[in-house]
Amino acid sequence: MGTISSALNMMSQTLDADQSALNIVANNVANANTPGYTKETPTWQENDPILIKGTLVGDGATQTGAESQRDRVLLERLDQQQQLASASGSRLTALDSIQALFTPDSGSTSSTAGDIGSDITGFFKSFSSLEADPTDSSLRTSVLSSASTLANDVSSAAKSLNEQRSGLDQDAIGVVSQVNALTGAIAQLNTQIQSISPNADAGTLEDQRQLDLSQLSQLIGINQVSTENNGLSITTTSGQLLVSNGSNYQITSGSVSGVTHFFVGSADATAQLASGGGSLGGDLTARDTDIPNTLASLDQLAYSITTKTNAQNNAGTDANGATGAAVTSSTTGAWTLDIFSPPPTLVANTSSGGTDVSGCAAAMSAVMTDPDLVTAASLGQGTGDNSNAIAMASLASQTIVNGQTPTNFYSNFVSTLGSTVSNVQTENTAQTASVTQLQTQSNALSSVNLNDEAAALTTMERSYQAASQMFAILNTVMASVLNLGEQATVT
Repeated sequence: MGTISSALNMMSQTLDADQSALNIVANNVANANTPGYTKETPTWQENDPILIKGTLVGDGATQTGAESQRDRVLLERLDQQQQLASASGSRLTALDSIQALFTPDSGSTSSTAGDIGSDITGFFKSFSSLEADPTDSSLRTSVLSSASTLANDVSSAAKSLNEQRSGLDQDAIGVVSQVNALTGAIAQLNTQIQSISPNADAGTLEDQRQLDLSQLSQLIGINQVSTENNGLSITTTSGQLLVSNGSNYQITSGSVSGVTHFFVGSADATAQLASGGGSLGGDLTARDTDIPNTLASLDQLAYSITTKTNAQNNAGTDANGATGAAVTSSTTGAWTLDIFSPPPTLVANTSSGGTDVSGCAAAMSAVMTDPDLVTAASLGQGTGDNSNAIAMASLASQTIVNGQTPTNFYSNFVSTLGSTVSNVQTENTAQTASVTQLQTQSNALSSVNLNDEAAALTTMERSYQAASQMFAILNTVMASVLNLGEQATVT
């Protein structure tokens, strides 16, 4: 009887364990499409054996709960790769917008620069045409028309770049707001996990924390440090603390020289965040490096063409026989025969020892409207002379822009920009492929596979049915024992 009772008890435990395992499988199936859900599997523990007449007899197993199938090392590698891919992706988006400004006939509906390279060629070529007939008013008008096209396209490009920079500034502020919300949520989850499951996997709570971590790693570069009681600390890649167990530390923003900077505590972390990764890093790199570098080249081009062209035109004689002369210092400082507006007030660049030409591109405009003021003749020559027109045209082949001709400078600038775009594109492609590979590995372990769950369901059902059959067998055996061979049976 003792042995039969033990067998009945074992079957009862088996039914309970199988039912619990079936519930876990059913929960997996129900959450197959839930974002961040990690597949759970039953965990089994062998019961202590029973001593019967000096012999240890097994007493089955007990289902002790569900265990999430996650690889923390793999997930952290995935998060790290995501922050790299997200950074290069957001930077690439910004670079594509920058490059579109300098792509001829791009077809963009936004304000673009047109084809500045063709504008430069066309402007100096108009002086070559004027050489043939320096008294032709239509040729002089063509000079002013090409000057206006060049100036408009250069200033349009500069203004568009400044607009893009402002847009990235606002994007960065929005990203930081999301970061602060996620770090706050992770801190709350830390508190719950440490309270409920300090020594084991926390199931759905840990799923939610990992989902928040994955989203956070796409926004900003982070490091993760596991702490006691299943907690987690998060820092930026440069070490500023964002989450410590149940506390989070907000990233704040403030204007520095007209540009939004970001602070962790009292420390300005803008530069570190730019190089740290995530979409914030990509946006800040484009805002603080790529666009300023592009503007600097455009400013240098505008400054050189403006100053050299104005100086040469004022060195000649116009159609009325007048020559250029500087006006009094109380006015704008312009000369009487300037084709372009003079550059804004410039200051010495202490870092390079040269002149800071910032803002020259945005301020560039064609101010001459009277074609008779174009000076085709040199000083002391008649109005039919073309020697100054020749000198103006020759500026195209002179190294007037940082030791390069205007067209070569612009061509090299566009090539450098294109090379940067290509390099970032290559990086992003490789990083995205790595994310896909790691995600596939993680999914193979952690995602719910309905075919696998169907197989597990069948196994658990068969086990449940087997235990039920054992009850029927034990019932028959028990009845036979109680009947003791009598005809009247106990059923």
